[in-house]
Amino acid sequence: MGRLSQSVNLVKAAFSVLRKDKQLVFFPLISGFAFILILIAFIVPWVSLGILGANGISNPYAFYPTLFLFYLISYAVAIFFNTGLITCAHIRLTGGDPSIRDGWGNAVRHIRPIIVWALISATVGLVLQIIADRAGVAGEVIRGIVGGLWSLVTFFVIPVLVFEEKGVADAVKESWGLFKRTWGENVIGQISLALPFVAIGALVIVAAVGVAFVGNPSLTVAALVGAIILIAVLGIVYTALHGIFVATLYVYAQSGQVPSGFQRGLVEGAFAPKKPKKGVVGGQI
Repeated sequence: MGRLSQSVNLVKAAFSVLRKDKQLVFFPLISGFAFILILIAFIVPWVSLGILGANGISNPYAFYPTLFLFYLISYAVAIFFNTGLITCAHIRLTGGDPSIRDGWGNAVRHIRPIIVWALISATVGLVLQIIADRAGVAGEVIRGIVGGLWSLVTFFVIPVLVFEEKGVADAVKESWGLFKRTWGENVIGQISLALPFVAIGALVIVAAVGVAFVGNPSLTVAALVGAIILIAVLGIVYTALHGIFVATLYVYAQSGQVPSGFQRGLVEGAFAPKKPKKGVVGGQI
């Protein structure tokens, strides 16, 4: 119950930053819209050309190369807008007053490492997808485990890339180092942030299913549309909060200082301080 209380407090603190800069939702909103367009642009040819059907992949030689292209474009777009989001969050957390132009400009300036990182991410995604397709249930398990670990290990890659001006290889190495020192707190923090949204989303789905059992077609359609809209809003807000979360952990890990906009007790209560490195004031995440 203590952990749950800290999780709720951390989400409230993140909301306090988001309320100061409501424009931060611009980045996940545009990113999500772009992803839908990209998905449609690939699914329509896959289905119409018979590459992907009801029975699965019919032509792997055509599917996997185009799947890699889909991953590459999708990751590039997502990383670009995440860079803008984390940039604005970092500016606010370090006492500045960000604008959308600040985030967009920083993402444009780092377009080369963004594309390189998208290439690496797309390659990892494709390899895991092939394993899942070829190895059945075992492959799905492998993809889930390896994909989850990959996400944790590369958690700090974007802030290292854009704030330390390091190359992709060095950014991955630095992110891995931060992860090794903070893996427990990192995992707990991400679960703490996601838990309220998962709970609310589950309630929305249960409510929509309950309405469907009433047997009124009009009411069922209205409930379904409402549930989709609510879940989309939850996803946008969560992505914005996650960007704030990444920037917060990065600033605190590098400087030992709790970013402005957060109460020291909330952050230090949710993340147990470790022995500081030489030259760093305060605790590590």
